[in-house]
Amino acid sequence: IMADHLDLLLGVLLMASPMFGIPSCSSDGRIALFRFCNLTEIPPVLNTTERLLLSFNYIRTVTATSFPLLEQLQLLEIGSQFTPLSIDKEAFRNLPSLRILDLGKSQIDFLHPDAFQGLSHLFELRLFACGLSDVVLRDGYFRNLTSLIRLDLSYNEIGSLYLHPSFQELNSLKSIDFSFNQISILCEEELKPLQGKMLSLFRLKATYLYIRVSVDWEKCLNPFRNIRLETLDVSDNGWTVAITGNFSNAIRGSQISSLILTYHIMGSGFGFQNLKDPDENIFTGLERSSVKRLDLSHGYIFSLNPRLFKTLKDLKVLNLSYNKINRIADKAFYGLENLQILNISYNLLGELYNSNFEGLRSVAYIDLQKNHIGIIQHQTFRFLKELHTLDLRDNALKTISFIPDLLTVFLGGNKLVTLPNVNFKANFIHLAENKLENLADLYELLQVSQLQILILNQNRFSSCSPSHAPSGNRNLKQLFLGENMLQLVWETGFCWDVFKGLSQLQILYLNNNYLNFLPPGVFSDLTALRGLSLNSNRLTVLPPGSLPANLEILDISRNHLLSPDPGLFASLSMLDITHNEFICECELRTFISWLNQTNVTLLGSPADINCMYPNSLLGVSLYSVSMEDCDEEEVFKSLKFSLYILFIVTWTLFLVSVLIVAKFRGFCFICYKTAQRLLFHDRTQRIESDRYRYDAYLCFSSKDFEWVQNALLKHLDTQYSDRNRFHLCFEERDFVPGENHITNIQAAIWSSRKIICLVSRHFLRDGWCLEAFSYAQSRCLSDLSSVLIMVVVGSLSQYQLMKHQSIRGFIQKQQYLRWPEDLQDVGWFLNKLSQCILKKEKGKKEDSRIQLRSIATVS
Repeated sequence: IMADHLDLLLGVLLMASPMFGIPSCSSDGRIALFRFCNLTEIPPVLNTTERLLLSFNYIRTVTATSFPLLEQLQLLEIGSQFTPLSIDKEAFRNLPSLRILDLGKSQIDFLHPDAFQGLSHLFELRLFACGLSDVVLRDGYFRNLTSLIRLDLSYNEIGSLYLHPSFQELNSLKSIDFSFNQISILCEEELKPLQGKMLSLFRLKATYLYIRVSVDWEKCLNPFRNIRLETLDVSDNGWTVAITGNFSNAIRGSQISSLILTYHIMGSGFGFQNLKDPDENIFTGLERSSVKRLDLSHGYIFSLNPRLFKTLKDLKVLNLSYNKINRIADKAFYGLENLQILNISYNLLGELYNSNFEGLRSVAYIDLQKNHIGIIQHQTFRFLKELHTLDLRDNALKTISFIPDLLTVFLGGNKLVTLPNVNFKANFIHLAENKLENLADLYELLQVSQLQILILNQNRFSSCSPSHAPSGNRNLKQLFLGENMLQLVWETGFCWDVFKGLSQLQILYLNNNYLNFLPPGVFSDLTALRGLSLNSNRLTVLPPGSLPANLEILDISRNHLLSPDPGLFASLSMLDITHNEFICECELRTFISWLNQTNVTLLGSPADINCMYPNSLLGVSLYSVSMEDCDEEEVFKSLKFSLYILFIVTWTLFLVSVLIVAKFRGFCFICYKTAQRLLFHDRTQRIESDRYRYDAYLCFSSKDFEWVQNALLKHLDTQYSDRNRFHLCFEERDFVPGENHITNIQAAIWSSRKIICLVSRHFLRDGWCLEAFSYAQSRCLSDLSSVLIMVVVGSLSQYQLMKHQSIRGFIQKQQYLRWPEDLQDVGWFLNKLSQCILKKEKGKKEDSRIQLRSIATVS
């Protein structure tokens, strides 16, 4: 709208004009700012005032004499008064040049029918949330407003839209907003004064239209007859398939470029059949309406049925996001030969088939992000000849062999571990937040000759095979490799040539890569590089010549730089060097001198460029450090240098050790256990003989039996292997056939030293499992000890666990275990679980009355 009407653009500029520096409750001659000034009447202002802001006061009455003659005033804001407002006849007649009048959010107790007379230049009138009724439309309150373009009557108490004949004279009117009123029905007779006009926007959002009354459409007829609408917004009205179909038939032939039907209740939703999904007849009435944009987002559509949009031949943009779409029937998009943009993001799609997008000959952009797509057939997108952008972010894809020749590909947030031999021809590829590990994939991507922007943030690059030749890509402009593990790649000595030949690269992100060194000459070919991010690494030094000669912007904040050479920054125009660990000794004097004299723009606060050593200068800004006494310390220079080298070596060895242990922790644990058996001659801790029949009772859902058997029983239960130490009880083997199930559960609980509950999604749906969990808690209370061990299996959130009262009570007071996601942690976990079974609990409650059930609890 604002692109078509310069007056509306002017209104936005007037509202957005800066008012900084103007004290509250004062005027600078052009802007009078009187918000929150406890005013009860209009204050005197200069006749040169262009903007008068009077909101949030206590003004009760506006009359013809309230304002002095303000011939230059263009904006008046008098809404949001804290008291009811009364507006008399010709109240604004002394404001002949007024363009915008804002009365919104003021409770108007009295509004004279001639209140707006004399405002011949007014193009925007804001009357939202003023408590107005139908009278304001019926009685000609807006007559003679020949320049009025935008009328906002949202959030009022309007019940019907019978317009006064004077609306026929409002030839400039383009936008009317009736949102959030209570307009139960709208028929042809009511909008007759608008016939013959073209409106940019007609909004009826959240008005309960047609849902509280029974409509006789044969009598009601077409409310928009002979009215051309660029945008019709009837969203958030709770329309069903039947109401939408009746409405589209009623407005048959009316020209509507954009139809907004968001926040509807069409569709059965996921797992329900109480409401219908739209069918091929729902939009039949729009066949001659030339609809170019249709918004059906935020609903419950589950299935896109065949020929659903067959009558919308002119449609160019279709938004189906935020529904529950799980199925796309054959020929669902039949007839949409002119569609250019299709948005099906935030739905429940799991698979895509070759026939899903049949008929979309002109589609150029398809948005499928935030679904659950894991499988896509090979030919799904290949027949879409005009498709140039495909967004598949945040799905569950493990392969991308289906990708056709596209200009822009979004594949971030999937589960890609490696890239197959895909013949990319894109100039923009987004692969962030995947699981790519081998830098060989980057070498392959750099072979795409047209590629200009490549995003690979938040992957797992930590290895590289040295067999790949540099790409020599001469088109790549921006490369994002942040939040990976390039340190693990480069410390092997391989793949230092990954940037070789990228002569046109301008932006490079290497932040958060654990880098503690830069390979020699790694940036030597980046002659066009202008911006480089190395922030949040572990760099302690930048060797001479390590940065590109023409670099202009460098972010090297949050590293461990000790004494940087200012000669490295000679070409820069902007530098961020905050949050480093500067050693404020004599070696730093050259840098401190440069810091106080340089013309380079330093980003961040000077307070964040401070000393970390010595302790006497900890936290002191480098701008405040004096180096006048440095000559006296030459005697100790050699010793300090030796200590510095020792610190760096020790710190590096520590970091490498931590990385190795973190990467190969499973192997380290196996070595530890092997050494323990050799040193102690395999003296496995034995369980003391006692009255318990079982060491532990395993409580789990029968649907998880196969997993439990492979993951636990084979490694712990003595009947599965002689090397195991525990005699375990579980339903499938040890419950007495034919015995009452509750009796079996109680017997297992009271005859076992420990109870282990394997809480999975199946467990939470199994009533017997939850019952056993409750009995186990009773056992804990009886023995005054923690005999219950809870193990959470799978990706269960805290919220899902807290929904069950018995489990909620346990996790609020006790710790629980979680089955590891990484296979190399399983051995450690089983050892931890074994220790919990073997551990004896203190504070056991003795009770001679239940001696047969009393057991020595073991955590």
